[in-house]
Amino acid sequence: MEPSEARNARPRARRASHRTLEAERLAARKKNAARLGAHLVFADESGFLLAPLVVRSWAPQGATPFQYHRQGRRDKISVISGISVSSRRQRLGLYYLLFFDNIGQEEVCLFLRELLRHFRGPVIVLLDNSSTHHGAPLARLLRRHPRLHIEHFPAYAPELNPDEGVWSLAKRDLANGCPLDVDELMNSVIRSINEIRTSPEKLRGCILESDLPHFLS
Repeated sequence: MEPSEARNARPRARRASHRTLEAERLAARKKNAARLGAHLVFADESGFLLAPLVVRSWAPQGATPFQYHRQGRRDKISVISGISVSSRRQRLGLYYLLFFDNIGQEEVCLFLRELLRHFRGPVIVLLDNSSTHHGAPLARLLRRHPRLHIEHFPAYAPELNPDEGVWSLAKRDLANGCPLDVDELMNSVIRSINEIRTSPEKLRGCILESDLPHFLS
């Protein structure tokens, strides 16, 4: 019989090794992007509910803070975004699209077409392995636009995707908010994402705080 510490340590060591190998592969893809003169885009989706995200807050001693919102409303805004890195000067950008419904394969393709409209030359987009990032619509888009290349992060590895940092910043910014309707929610989401978009320091932080190799100079 092995001690429980030993039994638990081995799977963790294998997972850590797996993450290291995947990070090295992603670093190789970044070098390939530089060789091709391609823009590299780390993309992901998230959702913002009309029901508020409640986090710890300040209040006068002895006074419990209250937050009021309309019960039962499940309206939401879905967003897909991507942090871009230019191949030569490593300039950072943030591109996004908002939807009033869930994001599926067609919405992902619409976002990818927008990226192609903004960038000249090859574009390498890294996505997770969600079913929305596979399928016939995406295959048709790739055949139609050979300068577009799709790579996938390993399963269950959100820490490798810098775009997760965008959602962390935005949801922290919008925490404890109480929009009256979905239009107000949309305006709040746009404001928050635009603040991140116009901050090179925040975009750089999203990349440096991920588990990717630190390839920014």
